[in-house]
Amino acid sequence: MIPKRVTLFAGHYGSGKTNIAVNYALWLHRNGYSTAIADLDIVNPYFRTKDSEEELKAAGIPLIASPYAGSNIDLPALPQELYSLVERHDRYAVMDIGGDDRGAYALGRYTPYILKENDYEMVFVVNFYRPLTRTPGDAFEILREIEGAGGIHFTAIANNSNIGWDTTPEDVLDTMDQVQELAKLAEIPVGMTCAEEKVAEGLAAEGAAVPELFPLKLQKKYFDVKES
Repeated sequence: MIPKRVTLFAGHYGSGKTNIAVNYALWLHRNGYSTAIADLDIVNPYFRTKDSEEELKAAGIPLIASPYAGSNIDLPALPQELYSLVERHDRYAVMDIGGDDRGAYALGRYTPYILKENDYEMVFVVNFYRPLTRTPGDAFEILREIEGAGGIHFTAIANNSNIGWDTTPEDVLDTMDQVQELAKLAEIPVGMTCAEEKVAEGLAAEGAAVPELFPLKLQKKYFDVKES
């Protein structure tokens, strides 16, 4: 994807959107973009952007998150500094949106600013190996629910299909038809194919044709997420 001023990642619980958001913010930074990242996930306290706070801080990337993130208190509170990401245009912003439509409601208060600037990418993260997004139809239904709740349309898809540490390049390739079908349903392109670094190396070594391969350094807890 060509970097836009604001990049938002959203998807169903367990899709891996937070891990991708962190990796993308670090990628922007490495490529010379002044970057900040925000955690708008007020639904899932288990895996938060704040878990990568030390790595982000070391890279010089400001993190804006609920003051209760990472604690045993889970209140739907978002800091006022979040408005700076959509009101000021002097740095790139990465926003981790809460899972499913409930989490996307928090985005609504910032949507008017994002739409007015019109320099954004809204990325739907999908993992076809998760129970509630096993088919393009199921994923499309969730995509539309998130759009309705957040008030902003998706512009690209990130295929993050994996089965944890057992993922092979073939597991990623097996979902190529599914993600292309989802792209046709949603009428948006596949902007990223995300894979853990070693899996991505395997895909590249095989010369596999995957759209916009994006290697991921996994953050702590990533493959420990369990279905509720």
